[in-house]
Amino acid sequence: MPSAGEPSAAAAKKRKAPRVPRANLTGRAIALAVVILVLVISYASSLRVYFAQAHEIAATKVEIAQRQQAIEDLQAERARWDNPDYVRAQARERLGWVVPGEIGYRVVDANGNPVGGGEEIEGGSSGVAPPSKTAWWTKLEQSVKSADQPAPVEKSGPPTVTVQTKPGG
Repeated sequence: MPSAGEPSAAAAKKRKAPRVPRANLTGRAIALAVVILVLVISYASSLRVYFAQAHEIAATKVEIAQRQQAIEDLQAERARWDNPDYVRAQARERLGWVVPGEIGYRVVDANGNPVGGGEEIEGGSSGVAPPSKTAWWTKLEQSVKSADQPAPVEKSGPPTVTVQTKPGG
């Protein structure tokens, strides 16, 4: 039996064996961390593709809505051109046409140039206009541009009014 001053064998063993710090990470924890890291990397690239496609879908939906609005605008314009009254009004406004029996007025500035847009129709001795050097589609484009941008009004003085009548009318 050990005496009171002598330590027991278990106590002596505890004192003799140095304490080894226990590892906080085990092999299983490292393997789990590696698997999670691989999954995060693979899902990150998939999520990046998903968000890019979602952004592309949203942009495409906006473009579709814009094009549908443009189609509706063009259909409305086409419907206006199907109305004979609208066609007559455009002919009067853009080309300065008058109905037989009416008196046509043209507003001119101080230099004698017509104010407002419109196609100039020059009368010749033969009823046929001379051949034009520009193509018809160029004239059409210029007509549309001039319709979108009316001539600025000069503030030098009030415009004068001249009366143009059709011969024989």
